[in-house]
Amino acid sequence: MSFLEVNNLKVEFDTADGIVSAVNNVSFSLDAGKILAIVGESGSGKSQTVFAMNGLLDHNGRASGSVKFEGKEILNLPSSELNLIRAQKIAMIFQDPMTSLNPYVRVSEQMAEVLVHHKGIPKSDAIQQSINMLDAVKIPDAKNRIMMYPHEFSGGMRQRVMIAMSLLCHPKLLIADEPTTALDVTVQAQIMQLLADIQKEFGMSIILITHDLGVVAGNSDEMLVMYGGEVMEIGKTEHLYSNATHPYTQGLMSAVPRLDDSADRLVTIPGNPPNMMLTPVGCPFSPRCKFANTTCSSQTPVLTKVDNNDHYRACHVAVEDTL
Repeated sequence: MSFLEVNNLKVEFDTADGIVSAVNNVSFSLDAGKILAIVGESGSGKSQTVFAMNGLLDHNGRASGSVKFEGKEILNLPSSELNLIRAQKIAMIFQDPMTSLNPYVRVSEQMAEVLVHHKGIPKSDAIQQSINMLDAVKIPDAKNRIMMYPHEFSGGMRQRVMIAMSLLCHPKLLIADEPTTALDVTVQAQIMQLLADIQKEFGMSIILITHDLGVVAGNSDEMLVMYGGEVMEIGKTEHLYSNATHPYTQGLMSAVPRLDDSADRLVTIPGNPPNMMLTPVGCPFSPRCKFANTTCSSQTPVLTKVDNNDHYRACHVAVEDTL
């Protein structure tokens, strides 16, 4: 049994205009100590997948299916039970470090609150442990800087504070939702290296959510590609980079800028993502796929094994026709 098992996860939202199907029958697993990258365009269902796992859906959202963490079903658990798991066993770094911290409260107060609430330790001890964790994420002069307000930190340093907060309870699973958003390229690389170092030091599992395939390379063990709320392709990251067979994954790979490419224009995937209020019939990517046939627009493809490298894809087009 895997450390984390997600089966047939479905997420829907009730809106004034109708039901939005954000995630449709998504399944995957994660072994202990491994890093899984979930990639795809904005609106593909990446964040809602992990929000559902953590019981963080908005009031108008609902989830069905199964999410088993360490063998225990956690999907749709009452908040009282989920609170015993969140932070202590499953921690999350949210997307925007600029707004995730309360600008009116010192960093020391925000970090100590995590340990006081979840561990019940005295505030003075909580602050000392928070200082130690800021040291661990390489924030200089942590003893003095912990008394500052969030606006006194740079964007990259605020992200390090968020990472430190998520690690205070030494969780077994860390979910990083777009951890490099709004950061410049140099800081992005520093944050990704920091996550890799922390993963090795603490031996935790990580789910990395991103739309940037450049971030994924060399920073994950497996990669899951989502589009239209569905899994398009999944496999070992290194293998997918050289052997992607789904047209959508190939399009994402081609769209990554390369220093050795002298082309005048960036490569893009034509068309727009689907309207999830009108659940697509057949493959959700078929309207934008250059290989699409009549079957693609009428029948939903299922994940099928491609080779002996735990490589699966959901596509009606023959592998040899997409290469």
